[in-house]
Amino acid sequence: MPSRPRTVVVERADDTPSVPLPRKATAGSACFDLFAAQAADLESGKVTLVRTGFKMRCPRGTFLEVRPRSGLSTRGVVMANAPGTIDHDYSGEVRVPLTYLFPGRYRIEAGDRVGQVRLVVNSPVRFRVGRVAPLPSRNGGFGSTGR
Repeated sequence: MPSRPRTVVVERADDTPSVPLPRKATAGSACFDLFAAQAADLESGKVTLVRTGFKMRCPRGTFLEVRPRSGLSTRGVVMANAPGTIDHDYSGEVRVPLTYLFPGRYRIEAGDRVGQVRLVVNSPVRFRVGRVAPLPSRNGGFGSTGR
């Protein structure tokens, strides 16, 4: 049975009145697309914080995860800290940190899809000191499951 949708409150910046609300591209999409509020030139090797034009507040017990768009990665545009986290108590504008991997510049136009966002339930966690018994199949560290 589907659960009741949770509400993320968004506040639009005064200088970005036409930026679309985050939305899913298809009914089967896992995340909501984020759109650039303004044009930006990405320089090779430099991180640019691309404005979305929105502040967002998610419900208590959740956080928003900002993820890169695979379509941009095929053009050499990647998100610098993927995935990003927007905590419940963050109150600033959401910006997507993008960089360009190839020589030169890449132009982001206002209205381009620059990232994706999804709501994540933040389950309570408690850490305790103890012994961690090794599992023989996963004891080798990075790449331990093969290529």
